[in-house]
Amino acid sequence: MLSWAITFLIIAIVAAVLGFGGIAGAATGIAKILFIVFLVLFVASFFFGRGRGRP
Repeated sequence: MLSWAITFLIIAIVAAVLGFGGIAGAATGIAKILFIVFLVLFVASFFFGRGRGRP
């Protein structure tokens, strides 16, 4: 999921440099949403995964 967020961020940067403002804004929004989802899932797996592996 983090790789998708980075991909959309790179697309947004390239689109902004080339002058495509609408595409850059949309790609930035998608990248932000994916990054937030990644952070939430990472924190959830960190806390809920701690109990596994213990006898």
